[in-house]
Amino acid sequence: MNHAVELDRVTVSYRENIALHDISLTVEKGAFVAVVGPNGAGKTTLLTLINGLGTLQHGRVHIFNTLLTTRTINRIRRDIGYVPQHVNIDPRMPICVYDVVMLGRYPRIGMFRNPSKEDHRIVTGICERIGITDLVLKPIGHLSGGEAQKVSLARALAQEPRLLLLDEPTANLDPRAQHEIKDLIEKAYERDRLTVFFVTHILDHLPLVCSHAVLLKKGTIVAEGRIKDVFTRARLTEVYEHPVEPPIMNKEALNA
Repeated sequence: MNHAVELDRVTVSYRENIALHDISLTVEKGAFVAVVGPNGAGKTTLLTLINGLGTLQHGRVHIFNTLLTTRTINRIRRDIGYVPQHVNIDPRMPICVYDVVMLGRYPRIGMFRNPSKEDHRIVTGICERIGITDLVLKPIGHLSGGEAQKVSLARALAQEPRLLLLDEPTANLDPRAQHEIKDLIEKAYERDRLTVFFVTHILDHLPLVCSHAVLLKKGTIVAEGRIKDVFTRARLTEVYEHPVEPPIMNKEALNA
């Protein structure tokens, strides 16, 4: 099998609120998947579940053909890089950018071992790729929003993941920073042959390389598949309960 993610009739709830209801989804290795829907649709919960942090009420989750359980979670999560929606950092925190990026190596190093020369080589290379070499000694709490998001992406990539989960990575950034982050994500996807889940509620923020989509509403999957099949005007308008035009994607994405 060539599957990166398989969800089989998954239900997740928080107290009395059902966040995901009886959803099934199969995503092939190497896909770039947009997870789209209005606020409260269950997008972040979906990523949390795939990342091994959600509590299942029902169903099964396989990541790279391995059943996600308490016994397999640590091994599975070594292959998953995660960029959260919000990173609240105390500006007084005495940690620099380089050390934050190095944190991405610890799932592979082990928490009580020191980084090797190879780990330092990987982190230095990632900082160069992401364009944050000039920030490596800067305190993490003194960064702009765009700089902080680049560091968060660098930390995730330093882990050398096979699966990259991105939760609203361009939210609350100015247009220039949005473009830079999208460009870095596209290059990482193509260079490292990743499987990517990109969560957003703003369709114009999707990278052009995005080929597949999952459309969520109120914890259920309304549609999933190729971009051109999922992102129709009628379906988007129904989900958002407001007229929405499909995003402009490149021909390769539309024909994927």
